Amino acid sequence: MSHNGVALRAVTRSVVFLTAGALAVTALSGCSSEDKSSKPLAEQDIAPVARDQVADGGTLHWAVDTVPETLNTFQADADATTTTVAQAVLPSMYRLDANGRPQVDPAYLESAKVVETGPKQVVLYKLNQQAVWSDGREIGAADFAAQWRALSGKDSAYWTARNAGYERIEKIERGDNDLEVKVTFARPYADWRSLFSPLYPKDVMGTPDSFNDSARKKLKVTAGPFQVKKVDRKDDEITLVRNPRWWGHPAKLNEIVLRAVPRDKRATALAAGTIELAEVDPEALGRISLAARAGATSGASPVAGPGGRPAHRSGSNLEAADALRSWALAHGDDEEAADDELSARQKKRRALVAYEREQAALKGFEIRRSLEPAYTQLALNGASGPLADERVRRAVARALDRKALAGVVLSPLGLPAVPVGSHLALSGQDAYADNSGALGGQDAKEARALLADAGWVPGGPVEKEKKKGEKAAGTEGEKAAGTEGKKAARDSAGEDGEGDDGSYTVGEDDKGDGQDPKDHRGSGDGPRHLAQDGKQYANKLKQGGAPGAYAPKGTAAPADAATKALAKDGKALALRFVLPSGPGSQTLRAVAGRISSMLEKVGIRTEISKVSDESYFKDHIASGQYDLALYSWPASAFPATDARPIFAKPVPAADGSLNVEQNYTRVGTDQVDQLFDQALGTLDAGKSRSLIRKADARIWAAAGSIPLYQRPQLTAVKKDVVNAGSFGFQTPVYEDMGFLKKGAKPSADPTGH
Repeated sequence: MSHNGVALRAVTRSVVFLTAGALAVTALSGCSSEDKSSKPLAEQDIAPVARDQVADGGTLHWAVDTVPETLNTFQADADATTTTVAQAVLPSMYRLDANGRPQVDPAYLESAKVVETGPKQVVLYKLNQQAVWSDGREIGAADFAAQWRALSGKDSAYWTARNAGYERIEKIERGDNDLEVKVTFARPYADWRSLFSPLYPKDVMGTPDSFNDSARKKLKVTAGPFQVKKVDRKDDEITLVRNPRWWGHPAKLNEIVLRAVPRDKRATALAAGTIELAEVDPEALGRISLAARAGATSGASPVAGPGGRPAHRSGSNLEAADALRSWALAHGDDEEAADDELSARQKKRRALVAYEREQAALKGFEIRRSLEPAYTQLALNGASGPLADERVRRAVARALDRKALAGVVLSPLGLPAVPVGSHLALSGQDAYADNSGALGGQDAKEARALLADAGWVPGGPVEKEKKKGEKAAGTEGEKAAGTEGKKAARDSAGEDGEGDDGSYTVGEDDKGDGQDPKDHRGSGDGPRHLAQDGKQYANKLKQGGAPGAYAPKGTAAPADAATKALAKDGKALALRFVLPSGPGSQTLRAVAGRISSMLEKVGIRTEISKVSDESYFKDHIASGQYDLALYSWPASAFPATDARPIFAKPVPAADGSLNVEQNYTRVGTDQVDQLFDQALGTLDAGKSRSLIRKADARIWAAAGSIPLYQRPQLTAVKKDVVNAGSFGFQTPVYEDMGFLKKGAKPSADPTGH
C-alpha cells in the first residue's frame, strides 16, 4: 500500500486443483447472491464542504513518502507519489467513486461505450470539447494512439513496467470528428475502462527516448487542475500550481507542495507548521489526541508529559537543579559531575518546554480516519520446504483467527475489525464476495488433522539442531546476513528486539500456552502498518516441492498435539517468519506475534527473522527467502487485469528458473489462470464478476495467501483544511481542496458546486 498509501493502478502494474471432491462445490461456485452489492466498511473522512465554502488561494503542504524517481506511472520505479502527481495534473478517462468503482470523468470524457462486439470489440470515446493540454493543443486520437504504441509491448525500446490491456488493441483511429476516438480490440477486453488513465501527451509517449526520459524529472505538458511547477530533489519537494488553461472548476488552492517527510517525523513537522496534511501512524495519532484532550481541559490540570506524567510549567525544575548542584559540592562530589547533573536537568527542562510547545501546536490538527483501499495478507511460500505441501498451508490457515487479528490492528483505532473475505476486491466493490468458506474458518482440530495427514507427528524424533549457518526446516536457502543468530523468546525479556536483524524461535520450549513472547507485544504505541509491494523486482526461483492431497475431513488429531511440537523425518516443523524491522512496522510485528501463538497451539513453530526495510522485499519476499511473511496488496477496480500477475501460476523460464511475475507465494493453479482469462475475455459484466469470484474461491482453496484485514488510513489534517484527508477508495478532487472560509461552517450537503 503501501502500503504506505499506495495508489491502485501504480502498484499492481508492475498447484493444479487436486481433488474435485475435497471441497464442497457450493463453496467454490462463487457468491450465490451476486446481485447484492456490498458496502465499504468505512466511509472516506475528508471534512467535505461545498466549493463556495472554500477560500480562494493558499498553499497546502502535503507530506509524502518520497520525491519519486519518475513522474511516468508506467515505469517500474513509479511510486505512490508519482500517482498523486498524475491524478492532479493529467487526464484520466475514469476515476473511482466512494465504492471503488470506475466512473466517467466528465472533465475529459462525455461518454465511452462499446459500440461493436463483432467481429471485433470497438469502443468509442467522445471527449469533452474543452479538454486541452497546457500548451493549447486539443486532447485527441493522436495521444491515445501514442500511448497504445508505447505500452503495447511490441517495441522493447520502451522501458515499460506494464502493458496489460494495451496489448489487446488492434488499432486506434479518429472517429467522425476530432472529439471522437475509436479503439478496436484484436481480442475482447472486459477491463477496457482501465485504459488511458492516466493519459500522457504524445510528446511523452511518441518515441522510446521521450517515454524513457522526458517524464522522469518533469512534465512540461499537462492537462489537469494543477501543473508541475518544480521538482526540487535537494529540498525533497514537488510544487504544483494552478493550471491557467484548466477548463473545469478552478482550483481553490494556489499551490500544493508535496514534501517528503519520514513517517516518524511527521508529528513534529505538523507541530512546526511545515505541513498541514499527512498520513500518520498510531503513535502520532496518540500525540495529536493527547493534545486535543489537553486543549479541552486547559487550565483544569497540568499538561501531560511523555509517559503520561504531569509536565509542570514553573521554573522549579531548574531551581531544584541548582540546589542539587550545591548539595553535590557540599557533600564532596566533584564540580564537573555536579555541572553534568545540572546540564542534564537543563536539557530535560528544555525538552519538556519543547514538548509542551509541540502539544500546543498539535491542538490545531485532527485525525481523519478511514480504511485504505488495500489489505494485509499472510503470505505462505509454497516453493519448497513444508509449505510446498498444500495440506500444511491449509493447516496454517485453519489455525488462524482472522477476526482476532483484524481486531489487533483496527479495534484500537475505532475502525470496523472485519476480516477481508476476498483476494481480488474489498467490500464495496463490484467483485467483492466473501469466499473464505472455500478454505474454512479457524479450526484447530482440522489443522492438526491436516498436519497429521501430511506426516507431521507430535513429539516425533528430531535430529540434533543444525549448526549456525546451516539450512533450517523451512524455506531452503541461505539466511540474510545478520539473521542467523537465534534468540529464544524467553531470552528477550526486557528487550525490544527492534534492531535491523535478529531471529528467535516461538514454540521452542513446547509449552503450548499460546502466550505471546514479549518481543511480539510491540512498543505499546498501538497498531501501525507498513505497505510493501514488489512490482519492480524481477523474480526467478528454482521450482521445487509438490503439493499433497487434502486430509480426510474429521481425521482425529493426537490428544497431545497442542502441547508438543511436530516433527517429520527427523526435522521439527519450524517456519521462518520474515518481518521488516523499521520503526514503522510495529503493527506487523504485533500481528506476527499473535499468528505465531496461534500456530504454536497446533504444534507449528515459527522462527522470527527481522530484516531491514530496504531488503525486506528485494532480498526476501521477491527472492523467495521466507516461509511466512506479511505484506499488502492494493485493491483494484479491475482485478481480472491487475490481480492476475499476483496469482498466476509460476512457469519455468527458458533458463530453467521459475518466472513468478508478482506471485511471491509461488502458489498458483491452471484453473485460476483460466478463470482470469475467461473473465478478461467476456464483455458481460455479470459473467465477468462471477468468474472473478470463482477465481477468488480457488485462490482461497490453494492457501498461498490469507487476507487478514483492510489497512487503516489515518490522516492528520489542520482543522481548517477541507475536502482532504483519508480518501478511502475515492479519487481525490484536487480542485476542491483548500481552506475553510473564515466564519464558514461545513455544510450539511457538500455535493453542490
